[in-house]
Parts: sequence; structure tokens; C-alpha cells
Amino acid sequence: MPAKQFSNDIETDNTNSDVIPDSQINYDDAISYWSSVPASVNGVLGGFGEQTPVPKVDIVGSLTFLRKLSTRLSVGQDKVKYTIDMGAGIGRITRDLLWKVSDKVDLLEPVKPFVEQMPIELQQVQSAGKLGQIYDIGMQEWVPDKQYWLIWCQWCVGQLPDDVLVEFWKTCRSALIENGTIIVKENIAPVEDVFDETDSSVTRTDAKFRQLFIRAGLKLIASDVQKGLPKELYPVRMYCLKAQ
Repeated sequence: MPAKQFSNDIETDNTNSDVIPDSQINYDDAISYWSSVPASVNGVLGGFGEQTPVPKVDIVGSLTFLRKLSTRLSVGQDKVKYTIDMGAGIGRITRDLLWKVSDKVDLLEPVKPFVEQMPIELQQVQSAGKLGQIYDIGMQEWVPDKQYWLIWCQWCVGQLPDDVLVEFWKTCRSALIENGTIIVKENIAPVEDVFDETDSSVTRTDAKFRQLFIRAGLKLIASDVQKGLPKELYPVRMYCLKAQ
């Protein structure tokens, strides 16, 4: 799920106030949509590819957020810094950021054309010996087989209904090493959750995210707004989370 634009189509999807936005999510519809877009940065970012400032601004914002949190992310020198990139698309965030701050990066992505593109995008990561496992499954199907220093969830959790998302984050929480961290980076709806029928996803409010973090047993350590994105996009907020 890329950075979301404000649009009349999206905003009118919730005209029936009796319909809970996340109840409309359909995994098959989501996979079908994402399988139909190009397996490229432009495709995974919904048209905001490398011909726009969005990819670079996004990575700079994430790196700045991580640097601010550096003392909160520290672990023992004997610990391997395993990271997993959730809903990784073609591996853009791993390619441009995560492998540079981690010892080894796993990726999870259920869209087959995106997974097939990963070896091309991640050649440098592979050459550096930092490419881990690739899980071609949905987040809701993931069963961790190791403990992680960092779990990165960006522009993907809108594909899961609230209750499923809480269970997913509980799974993530159980897969953290001592002082391990979950980063969530997502678009934020201004007033109420918004269902987007295009990719069968939900854009949540900041208040909703904070409620779901509590339900999942996660403690919010820090939060910041991504700067420099086009004004036609929903705001993007980053959250740093630890196990309660």
C-alpha cells in the first residue's frame, strides 16, 4: 500500500456509516490489485516513483527517525541484528535503508511479481551477505523462526483488519530480542478510518493506531511525522514501539 492521496473516490467510500471500514478488507482483492501493477518503485508507490521526490524523502525521513532513536535501539554487541521488512514490495526499503543498519534482513511479501523482482533489486544486499530469507506469504500467515532486532512495517498494515492486525503485532512482539523494536510507518486519516476499494485497504487515524498498539501489548516510545511529502498525500507518521 503506497502513500495515499486524498481523493473524492476514497473519501466517499465510507458514506454508509454503518459499515466498519476494516470489515471491507478482502485479501484476494488486494493481491489481485497489487499483482496488476508494475513491479517497480513507481508501481509499489502508486505512481510516486523515482520521477518524484517521494522515494528519497521517505528514506531520509526514516533514517533521521532511526538516528534520533539510536540509543533506544542499542543491544548487546554479541547480538545479531536481524531485521524483517514486512510487506516489502520489491524490496525498496531493504535496498535503500534496512541492510545498511542491520546484520541480516529477511523480507515478507505475498505478491508474486514483487517477489520475483527482489533478486534484481537486492543484488548489492546479496553481495554484502546481508540478504536473509524471503517469505512469500501474507503478514497474517507469518510464523517467526528467529528473534529480531527490528521489525519494519511500512505501507502494508492497512491490508489487515483491526483484529487480525492486533494478532499480527502480538506475533511480532513475541519475535523481538530483548530491547527489540517495531517501527510502523503509515498514512494517517484525519478524522476517521477510510476504506479504499482500489487496493482493499484501510487508512487509519492516529488515535486508532494508538488503540491497536495498546491492544497488542506494545508501548509507544516515540512518534514523528514524515516531512517533505507532496501536499496531496495523507500525512505519514512513524511510530517506534517496544514490547510492554
